[in-house]
Amino acid sequence: MQLLFSKSNWEVPELSLGDFLARTAAAGFDATEIYLPARPEAPSEIAARHADLDLKLVAQITTTGDTPGDHQQSLIDNFRSACRTQPLFVNCHTGRDVFSQQDNLTLFQLGQDLSRDLGVSLVHELHRGRALFSGPETKRYLEIMPHLRLTADFSHWFCVHESDLKDQPQNTTAAVRAARHIHARVGFREGPQVGYPLSPANKPWLDLHMALWADIIALRDSEGAPYLTITPEFGPAPYMPTQSDTDQTVADPWDLNVWMRQYLIDTFGRVV
Repeated sequence: MQLLFSKSNWEVPELSLGDFLARTAAAGFDATEIYLPARPEAPSEIAARHADLDLKLVAQITTTGDTPGDHQQSLIDNFRSACRTQPLFVNCHTGRDVFSQQDNLTLFQLGQDLSRDLGVSLVHELHRGRALFSGPETKRYLEIMPHLRLTADFSHWFCVHESDLKDQPQNTTAAVRAARHIHARVGFREGPQVGYPLSPANKPWLDLHMALWADIIALRDSEGAPYLTITPEFGPAPYMPTQSDTDQTVADPWDLNVWMRQYLIDTFGRVV
Protein backbone atom coordinates (compact mmCIF):
# COMPACT_ATOMS: atom_id res chain seq x y z
CA MET A 1 0.00 0.00 0.00
CA GLN A 2 1.29 3.43 -0.95
CA LEU A 3 1.07 6.36 1.43
CA LEU A 4 0.07 9.51 -0.45
CA PHE A 5 0.78 12.82 1.27
CA SER A 6 -1.48 15.75 0.50
CA LYS A 7 -0.84 19.41 1.29
CA SER A 8 -3.58 21.69 2.57
CA ASN A 9 -3.64 25.35 1.56
CA TRP A 10 -5.15 26.27 4.94
CA GLU A 11 -2.16 28.28 6.14
CA VAL A 12 -1.53 30.00 2.76
CA PRO A 13 -4.99 30.97 1.43
CA GLU A 14 -3.49 34.13 -0.06
CA LEU A 15 -1.47 32.16 -2.63
CA SER A 16 -2.81 31.88 -6.13
CA LEU A 17 -3.73 28.38 -7.18
CA GLY A 18 -0.72 28.20 -9.48
CA ASP A 19 1.72 29.35 -6.80
CA PHE A 20 0.26 26.97 -4.23
CA LEU A 21 0.44 23.99 -6.57
CA ALA A 22 4.01 24.81 -7.58
CA ARG A 23 5.07 25.14 -3.93
CA THR A 24 3.29 21.90 -3.05
CA ALA A 25 4.99 19.98 -5.86
CA ALA A 26 8.40 21.46 -4.97
CA ALA A 27 7.95 20.30 -1.35
CA GLY A 28 7.49 16.72 -2.54
CA PHE A 29 3.79 16.21 -1.83
CA ASP A 30 1.71 13.84 -3.95
CA ALA A 31 -1.55 15.76 -3.75
CA THR A 32 -3.34 18.77 -2.37
CA GLU A 33 -6.32 19.09 -0.07
CA ILE A 34 -8.23 22.26 -0.93
CA TYR A 35 -11.40 23.75 0.55
CA LEU A 36 -13.11 24.22 -2.79
CA PRO A 37 -16.00 26.57 -1.86
CA ALA A 38 -13.40 29.27 -1.13
CA ARG A 39 -11.66 28.97 -4.50
CA PRO A 40 -12.57 31.36 -7.34
CA GLU A 41 -11.34 29.02 -10.08
CA ALA A 42 -13.71 26.85 -12.08
CA PRO A 43 -13.61 23.11 -11.30
CA SER A 44 -12.23 22.37 -14.76
CA GLU A 45 -9.31 24.76 -14.21
CA ILE A 46 -8.53 23.22 -10.83
CA ALA A 47 -8.50 19.76 -12.39
CA ALA A 48 -6.32 20.84 -15.33
CA ARG A 49 -3.75 22.64 -13.16
CA HIS A 50 -3.37 19.59 -10.93
CA ALA A 51 -2.93 17.35 -13.95
CA ASP A 52 -0.24 19.66 -15.37
CA LEU A 53 1.88 19.11 -12.25
CA ASP A 54 0.93 15.44 -11.79
CA LEU A 55 -0.73 16.27 -8.46
CA LYS A 56 -3.78 14.50 -7.14
CA LEU A 57 -6.57 16.32 -5.29
CA VAL A 58 -8.50 15.66 -2.12
CA ALA A 59 -11.55 17.90 -2.40
CA GLN A 60 -12.68 19.45 0.87
CA ILE A 61 -16.21 20.77 1.41
CA THR A 62 -18.55 21.59 4.29
CA THR A 63 -22.27 21.58 4.87
CA THR A 64 -23.55 25.02 5.83
CA GLY A 65 -26.67 26.99 6.69
CA ASP A 66 -29.05 27.73 9.52
CA THR A 67 -31.23 24.64 9.21
CA PRO A 68 -30.81 20.94 8.43
CA GLY A 69 -32.47 21.61 5.09
CA ASP A 70 -29.87 24.26 4.30
CA HIS A 71 -27.12 21.75 5.10
CA GLN A 72 -28.71 19.19 2.79
CA GLN A 73 -28.81 21.62 -0.12
CA SER A 74 -25.24 22.77 0.48
CA LEU A 75 -24.09 19.15 0.49
CA ILE A 76 -25.77 18.56 -2.87
CA ASP A 77 -24.32 21.73 -4.41
CA ASN A 78 -20.82 21.46 -2.96
CA PHE A 79 -20.43 17.73 -3.62
CA ARG A 80 -21.55 18.01 -7.23
CA SER A 81 -19.16 20.92 -7.82
CA ALA A 82 -16.30 19.08 -6.10
CA CYS A 83 -16.79 16.03 -8.30
CA ARG A 84 -16.08 18.16 -11.36
CA THR A 85 -12.49 18.70 -10.13
CA GLN A 86 -11.74 14.98 -10.65
CA PRO A 87 -10.68 14.39 -7.04
CA LEU A 88 -9.46 11.20 -5.43
CA PHE A 89 -12.44 11.62 -3.10
CA VAL A 90 -14.35 14.31 -1.25
CA ASN A 91 -13.81 15.08 2.45
CA CYS A 92 -16.69 16.82 4.22
CA HIS A 93 -17.32 18.59 7.52
CA THR A 94 -20.85 17.26 7.86
CA GLY A 95 -23.85 18.31 9.94
CA ARG A 96 -23.81 19.95 13.36
CA ASP A 97 -23.36 18.80 16.92
CA VAL A 98 -26.62 20.61 17.78
CA PHE A 99 -28.68 18.81 15.13
CA SER A 100 -30.77 15.82 16.08
CA GLN A 101 -29.43 12.37 15.33
CA GLN A 102 -32.04 11.95 12.63
CA ASP A 103 -31.12 15.23 10.93
CA ASN A 104 -27.46 14.18 10.78
CA LEU A 105 -28.38 10.68 9.61
CA THR A 106 -30.38 12.25 6.79
CA LEU A 107 -27.24 14.13 5.73
CA PHE A 108 -25.11 11.00 5.89
CA GLN A 109 -27.65 9.07 3.81
CA LEU A 110 -27.82 11.90 1.29
CA GLY A 111 -24.04 11.77 1.04
CA GLN A 112 -24.08 8.04 0.40
CA ASP A 113 -26.69 8.50 -2.32
CA LEU A 114 -24.70 11.28 -4.00
CA SER A 115 -21.51 9.26 -3.81
CA ARG A 116 -23.19 6.25 -5.41
CA ASP A 117 -24.87 8.29 -8.16
CA LEU A 118 -21.77 10.33 -9.08
CA GLY A 119 -19.18 7.63 -8.56
CA VAL A 120 -16.95 9.63 -6.19
CA SER A 121 -16.19 8.51 -2.65
CA LEU A 122 -17.24 10.73 0.25
CA VAL A 123 -15.67 10.68 3.70
CA HIS A 124 -16.86 12.60 6.77
CA GLU A 125 -14.40 14.30 9.09
CA LEU A 126 -14.12 13.92 12.85
CA HIS A 127 -14.47 17.56 13.85
CA ARG A 128 -15.63 19.74 16.73
CA GLY A 129 -19.01 21.33 16.13
CA ARG A 130 -19.97 18.72 13.56
CA ALA A 131 -21.96 15.49 13.70
CA LEU A 132 -18.82 13.46 14.44
CA PHE A 133 -17.55 15.71 17.22
CA SER A 134 -17.06 12.97 19.83
CA GLY A 135 -16.18 9.32 20.23
CA PRO A 136 -19.53 8.11 21.58
CA GLU A 137 -21.55 9.99 18.96
CA THR A 138 -19.40 8.71 16.12
CA LYS A 139 -19.74 5.12 17.29
CA ARG A 140 -23.54 5.49 17.44
CA TYR A 141 -23.64 6.68 13.83
CA LEU A 142 -21.35 3.86 12.71
CA GLU A 143 -23.60 1.31 14.42
CA ILE A 144 -26.57 2.64 12.44
CA MET A 145 -24.64 3.19 9.18
CA PRO A 146 -21.69 0.75 9.20
CA HIS A 147 -20.66 1.78 5.69
CA LEU A 148 -19.99 5.38 6.76
CA ARG A 149 -16.40 6.32 5.93
CA LEU A 150 -14.35 8.83 7.92
CA THR A 151 -11.47 11.26 7.90
CA ALA A 152 -9.59 10.55 11.10
CA ASP A 153 -8.73 13.85 12.79
CA PHE A 154 -8.38 12.65 16.36
CA SER A 155 -6.94 15.99 17.45
CA HIS A 156 -10.54 17.16 17.93
CA TRP A 157 -11.48 14.25 20.17
CA PHE A 158 -8.47 14.72 22.45
CA CYS A 159 -9.67 18.27 22.97
CA VAL A 160 -13.41 17.58 23.19
CA HIS A 161 -12.98 14.82 25.78
CA GLU A 162 -10.07 16.49 27.59
CA SER A 163 -8.39 13.09 27.74
CA ASP A 164 -5.88 10.79 26.09
CA LEU A 165 -8.82 8.69 24.77
CA LYS A 166 -7.55 5.56 26.50
CA ASP A 167 -10.86 5.33 28.37
CA GLN A 168 -12.86 4.77 25.14
CA PRO A 169 -11.05 2.08 23.12
CA GLN A 170 -14.29 0.86 21.53
CA ASN A 171 -14.92 4.31 20.07
CA THR A 172 -11.41 4.82 18.73
CA THR A 173 -11.38 1.29 17.30
CA ALA A 174 -14.66 1.95 15.48
CA ALA A 175 -13.25 5.16 14.00
CA VAL A 176 -10.00 3.46 12.98
CA ARG A 177 -11.94 0.75 11.13
CA ALA A 178 -13.99 3.34 9.24
CA ALA A 179 -11.11 5.71 8.45
CA ARG A 180 -10.12 6.23 4.82
CA HIS A 181 -8.11 9.46 5.20
CA ILE A 182 -5.93 10.93 7.95
CA HIS A 183 -5.46 14.50 9.08
CA ALA A 184 -2.08 14.42 10.77
CA ARG A 185 -2.36 17.19 13.33
CA VAL A 186 -1.51 16.72 16.99
CA GLY A 187 -4.01 17.89 19.58
CA PHE A 188 -3.96 17.69 23.36
CA ARG A 189 -6.33 17.90 26.32
CA GLU A 190 -6.92 21.63 26.03
CA GLY A 191 -6.69 22.29 22.31
CA PRO A 192 -6.70 20.84 18.79
CA GLN A 193 -3.08 21.77 18.01
CA VAL A 194 0.22 21.77 19.87
CA GLY A 195 2.96 24.17 18.81
CA TYR A 196 6.01 21.87 18.87
CA PRO A 197 5.06 18.17 18.57
CA LEU A 198 8.51 16.91 19.59
CA SER A 199 8.93 19.09 22.67
CA PRO A 200 9.13 17.08 25.91
CA ALA A 201 5.68 18.30 26.96
CA ASN A 202 4.04 17.43 23.63
CA LYS A 203 5.87 14.26 22.55
CA PRO A 204 3.44 12.03 24.52
CA TRP A 205 0.54 13.52 22.54
CA LEU A 206 2.39 12.96 19.27
CA ASP A 207 2.97 9.34 20.26
CA LEU A 208 -0.72 8.84 21.04
CA HIS A 209 -1.69 10.14 17.61
CA MET A 210 1.01 8.11 15.88
CA ALA A 211 -0.33 4.93 17.48
CA LEU A 212 -3.83 5.60 16.13
CA TRP A 213 -2.47 6.43 12.68
CA ALA A 214 -0.36 3.27 12.73
CA ASP A 215 -3.49 1.23 13.43
CA ILE A 216 -5.25 2.81 10.42
CA ILE A 217 -2.27 2.19 8.15
CA ALA A 218 -1.93 -1.43 9.23
CA LEU A 219 -5.64 -2.12 8.85
CA ARG A 220 -5.96 -0.54 5.42
CA ASP A 221 -2.86 -2.40 4.26
CA SER A 222 -4.28 -5.71 5.53
CA GLU A 223 -7.48 -4.98 3.59
CA GLY A 224 -5.52 -4.60 0.35
CA ALA A 225 -6.07 -0.87 -0.13
CA PRO A 226 -3.87 0.46 -2.97
CA TYR A 227 -3.17 3.71 -1.12
CA LEU A 228 -3.95 5.75 1.98
CA THR A 229 -3.94 9.55 1.96
CA ILE A 230 -2.50 11.64 4.80
CA THR A 231 -2.72 15.41 5.10
CA PRO A 232 -0.41 17.01 7.67
CA GLU A 233 -2.74 19.75 8.90
CA PHE A 234 -1.12 22.13 11.35
CA GLY A 235 -2.92 25.40 10.80
CA PRO A 236 -2.28 29.12 11.24
CA ALA A 237 -3.24 31.25 14.23
CA PRO A 238 -5.42 30.89 16.23
CA TYR A 239 -4.91 27.13 15.83
CA MET A 240 -1.18 27.70 16.03
CA PRO A 241 -0.21 29.11 19.45
CA THR A 242 1.19 32.65 19.37
CA GLN A 243 3.65 34.67 21.40
CA SER A 244 1.62 36.84 23.76
CA ASP A 245 3.77 39.93 23.27
CA THR A 246 4.02 39.84 19.46
CA ASP A 247 1.11 37.64 18.30
CA GLN A 248 3.64 35.80 16.14
CA THR A 249 3.06 32.06 15.78
CA VAL A 250 5.48 29.89 17.73
CA ALA A 251 6.23 27.92 14.55
CA ASP A 252 5.65 28.28 10.83
CA PRO A 253 2.73 25.97 9.98
CA TRP A 254 3.96 25.27 6.45
CA ASP A 255 7.36 24.19 7.76
CA LEU A 256 5.68 22.12 10.46
CA ASN A 257 3.51 20.32 7.90
CA VAL A 258 6.56 19.57 5.74
CA TRP A 259 8.30 18.26 8.88
CA MET A 260 5.24 16.14 9.78
CA ARG A 261 5.25 14.56 6.32
CA GLN A 262 8.92 13.62 6.66
CA TYR A 263 8.40 12.31 10.19
CA LEU A 264 5.64 10.03 8.90
CA ILE A 265 7.81 8.85 6.00
CA ASP A 266 10.71 8.15 8.37
CA THR A 267 8.36 6.17 10.61
CA PHE A 268 6.17 4.30 8.14
CA GLY A 269 7.93 4.60 4.76
CA ARG A 270 6.28 5.52 1.50
CA VAL A 271 5.09 1.99 0.74
CA VAL A 272 3.81 -0.20 3.57
